Amino acid sequence: MRSITILTLFLFLGLVPFTLLAQKKIMFFQTDWGNELPMDDFLAKVKAEGYDGIEVWMPNSDDAKANLKAGLKKYELEVIFLNGTNRSLPYKEALENYETGLKEILAWKPVKVNNHTGNDFWTENQNLAFIEVADKLSRETGVPIIHETHRGRFSYTLPASVSMLERFPDLKFTLDISHWMVVHERLINKKDENLQKIIPSVSHIHARVGFAEGPQINNPAAPEWENAVKTHLDIWEEIIRNSKDQIFTVTTEFGPPPYLPTIPFTNEPISDQWEANVYIMKAIKERFSND
Repeated sequence: MRSITILTLFLFLGLVPFTLLAQKKIMFFQTDWGNELPMDDFLAKVKAEGYDGIEVWMPNSDDAKANLKAGLKKYELEVIFLNGTNRSLPYKEALENYETGLKEILAWKPVKVNNHTGNDFWTENQNLAFIEVADKLSRETGVPIIHETHRGRFSYTLPASVSMLERFPDLKFTLDISHWMVVHERLINKKDENLQKIIPSVSHIHARVGFAEGPQINNPAAPEWENAVKTHLDIWEEIIRNSKDQIFTVTTEFGPPPYLPTIPFTNEPISDQWEANVYIMKAIKERFSND
């Protein structure tokens, strides 16, 4: 009896409320995509806005890597790294390059690694090899390595992603459903049969709102996009609430031009990328404000 904790005993007696068991933390990450500030200024802004960290590609130079590491420590921010298959390389060389990139990233002990995996022109078996390499390294290091639903990759369509999941049941996804909205040219509802097959395998979300004709609406606060925003929020909420992860990660990922539409002849964006990302973070938080 001494080995039974008080919480375990209370669980056995039915004295712990469901809300305590159901509570989970959502960690929010800001993309550095489109950032033009010095790294220290960018990280200070991220921290001040209430984010838990950033999602970023590994910098190329040693100085940039050192600045990133120092900044993360200074502002007490976490990091999710991006890694990808270089589709400009021949297949075997691309696979070697992919593994090398992952090994460098994993030495940093990030929260997760989010991959742009494979190539929509390669066979399922060829793409599966990348997933197997990532899975092996993830098991060795304990760092989750996940695969983003993305145009141009193995996961470019919802059916293709379901097919790969059937081949590799341990596959974990970053759901960026904005890609599928435009690929399938419709707002996919959370009750979609194929999407329901994917949802249990989602462990990270890229929160960008797409629509039938593009991967990014111009401004999530605009009333004409209310239905698109709600459709995405409904899907994200279902994923987070049903996830087995007690800490769930979300990256707000509205991007800069050309994802963000511009005024003709000026290349000036018609809305503010940063404001869009903060808006969508607050919208997700609102869904869980009464928990």
